Amino acid sequence: MKADGYYQEFHIQSDFGAMEAEGRTVLRTRLTEVDALARLSEVSKTETFARAAGGAVLDVGKGVAAAVKDPEGTAKGIGSGLKRLGVNLGRKAGRAFDGVTKDDKKPEGPDKPARDKALDAAGGAADSVFGVNGAARAWAKKLGVDPYTTNPVLHQALVDMGRIDAAASIVVKIVVPIPALVATTATVGDLVWEADPEAVRKENERRVDELGVSKEAAHRFFVNGNYTLTSQTRLIAALHTVAVPGCGDYLDAASEATEEREALFFVESAEMLTGLGNADRVSAILADSRTIVAKTGTQAVALLKASAVEIGGRARQELGARTLVVRLSGKATPAAKAGLAAAGWTVKDGVVAGLRVPPAE
Repeated sequence: MKADGYYQEFHIQSDFGAMEAEGRTVLRTRLTEVDALARLSEVSKTETFARAAGGAVLDVGKGVAAAVKDPEGTAKGIGSGLKRLGVNLGRKAGRAFDGVTKDDKKPEGPDKPARDKALDAAGGAADSVFGVNGAARAWAKKLGVDPYTTNPVLHQALVDMGRIDAAASIVVKIVVPIPALVATTATVGDLVWEADPEAVRKENERRVDELGVSKEAAHRFFVNGNYTLTSQTRLIAALHTVAVPGCGDYLDAASEATEEREALFFVESAEMLTGLGNADRVSAILADSRTIVAKTGTQAVALLKASAVEIGGRARQELGARTLVVRLSGKATPAAKAGLAAAGWTVKDGVVAGLRVPPAE
């Protein structure tokens, strides 16, 4: 484990290959996935499975060979690589580019607009559902994992299991112990586990429309390949639950995510918004901001650390807030707390209410 960026970075060595995890919520997810792969491997070796599968063989972990051949590409697919998330947690990217087509005359590298980078990843949600049939979703539910996982080894195992158990007749015969870690909670989990992907998409589109998101912004979000169908659903469900002024604009900000971990930052921030609860009734969130700053009464609550001085000034001016509170899912260092206090913020760290995947301990 090392901590030289916005998130702690973990390297996981398992029987199913090496995995990277940025942040403790991703760590929890990856550990759940390793557990699921081990359970699938055990199930595939039982007589009950052999009889039910009619001789078909499930080779759990065969995707490790591909990972060895292309370790850099596999690591990127499993969620590593974001080292600059702390650079821009303020306003959204410039509005000079509002189209949805690529332009090869635009700059590459660090000068390339965030929206162009997001478009370069187009296809993530669509790619994540490829090969995942109803049986694969049923196995994912039994194992407590995301059926549209970005872990290539688990994805392949679920696809293979879905192919072998196409009629979903084996999944009801096999007893799998309840996993020690569960990566998705019931509300969103039941939707992505049980509903056809197209039905999930339509429900997501309906909720986005109810939030008042423009068609252009909605399109940018849905084609951003840094989101899977599950992470799209988590983000939309959280914003739709709160549904106050500013939620639609935040989805537009989320459409600019240029890495998978950055996309998850937007998802987790929105889920923390739901965790404020009835006692802290949210009336609005700050517009044109990549960090959620919620107004609760005369208080402004920032979810996760951002540019404290700039956000604080905007919260007072645009939301009419009198007091400022920062909520962090992790732990703030004494130096960070002192810096935020100097900017007028009260820090509440270790806040996990609302998060569907709490940080690993």
